[in-house]
Amino acid sequence: MYDRFAVDRLIDLWLTEDIGYCDLTAQTMIDAEDVGSFVMNAREPVIVAGIDVAARVFARYDPTLRVDVRVRDGEHVGKGAILLAVRGNARSILTAERTALNIVQRMCGIANETAKYAKAIEGTKARLLDSRKTTPGLRMLEKHAVSCGGGLNHRLGLDNGVMIKDNHIAVCGSIKAAVARARKKLPVLTKIEVECDRLDQVAEALQTDVDVIMLDNMSVVDMAEAVKMVSGRAKVEASGGIRLETIRPIAETGVDYISTSKIMQSAPAVDIGLDDGE
Repeated sequence: MYDRFAVDRLIDLWLTEDIGYCDLTAQTMIDAEDVGSFVMNAREPVIVAGIDVAARVFARYDPTLRVDVRVRDGEHVGKGAILLAVRGNARSILTAERTALNIVQRMCGIANETAKYAKAIEGTKARLLDSRKTTPGLRMLEKHAVSCGGGLNHRLGLDNGVMIKDNHIAVCGSIKAAVARARKKLPVLTKIEVECDRLDQVAEALQTDVDVIMLDNMSVVDMAEAVKMVSGRAKVEASGGIRLETIRPIAETGVDYISTSKIMQSAPAVDIGLDDGE
């Protein structure tokens, strides 16, 4: 889920960064009238994410290029699958090539990593969430990649909900006081989440009208106890130190959500190339 207007502004920045004054290689080696035909292909199995953004890079740089997108975001494809084909001015294609590849490799990598974590908690009630620990400037696209991989988005930004953390509690004096202050001024449909790292904080949070209780860096034993304490009176989210090898036991405690930044921060770029399509 992203806005094309916002994406175009990002693409302009990306292309400006990469091109500089001009593409010396393309302009010194390729005649201005030369035509090229290329295909973007997966060199390993991938979950597609950002293919329309990659296509838009070519079109944004040179609107005369003909770009044919062959797959859809969220689709699982195997090694050798053609993701898109592009034909037109050879200089233009090769100038925009790296920018288009960079963004689709990054986004597909996040989708692949997200799918691993989502698969690890299949059969439990827990749903996988991302975080705000995104690459500056790429949040909209990285969170879209998470959704392509089967995850859900947490807050898109600070204006999407109230997250009361330890420092907020310290300033306000208590969880009760913090929630009361937030609820007094909050838009009526906006949710409040409170971060708790101890069971006594969970008990205090339950004395408020909080919507979500985050269990931050708790042991699996304490998480299970917290879920019992909450008993459906609020949604429960587990967070902090989540890894692929630990996520299943956490999900089995009965939490509603598990949030992790690993699906974005630790996702390796996938191998996707642009090859001669003639």
